[in-house]
Amino acid sequence: MDLISAAPTYSNPIRLRRRGVEDYATSFDAMRAFTDARAADTPDELWLVEHPPVYTLGLAGDPAHLLNPENTIPLVKTDRGGQITYHGPGQVVAYLLLDLRRRRLMVRELVHKIEQAVLETLAAYNLSAERVAGAPGIYLAQGPNAGPNAGAKIAALGLKIRKGCSYHGVSLNVRMDLRPFLQINPCGYVGLQTIDLAGAGVDVSWEDAASALAHQLGRQFEAELYD
Repeated sequence: MDLISAAPTYSNPIRLRRRGVEDYATSFDAMRAFTDARAADTPDELWLVEHPPVYTLGLAGDPAHLLNPENTIPLVKTDRGGQITYHGPGQVVAYLLLDLRRRRLMVRELVHKIEQAVLETLAAYNLSAERVAGAPGIYLAQGPNAGPNAGAKIAALGLKIRKGCSYHGVSLNVRMDLRPFLQINPCGYVGLQTIDLAGAGVDVSWEDAASALAHQLGRQFEAELYD
């Protein structure tokens, strides 16, 4: 299904850029450059990216959460909030470059909308998931009828706000080698289990999952996506 339109009808649409497989440092530098160069009328953008293996550490993150400093996966210090996480093949990363003032969004509302987009994406695949208070991101639902992966983290979120604009965003695990998560305390939580859509029983391609997430992000921000 085509989820983007060549002729947006909303007054404040979002440009969708599919950047493919891209080194994390390249995306990071590009996000900062885009934000620094923004003008009042610069259109907002949503970038969909897949990164080669990399650990990223938030602005106030503790390097001790990397449990094996001798590992061969690079560690990059970045300027988003949060602790340490892993990006790698089979994970959809959605970077949101939004003018919050123009959209009249507070940071708390921004986070809520991003998380809701992930929840709606998972619901479309018949997966029940939830927020956890004080721990940004999305987790498989817990409860009396939950399966063995209840409470596992499937999506991570980290943002930076500069000049009233956001960058960084959310990552959704689709079909990954999850072993690198065992070498860290994901998002600073000791023993936190991580999972992907494949491990939760959902057979979907990276491209389809990326399109589904982009569609739900567009809905949450009441914006038509265009390229």
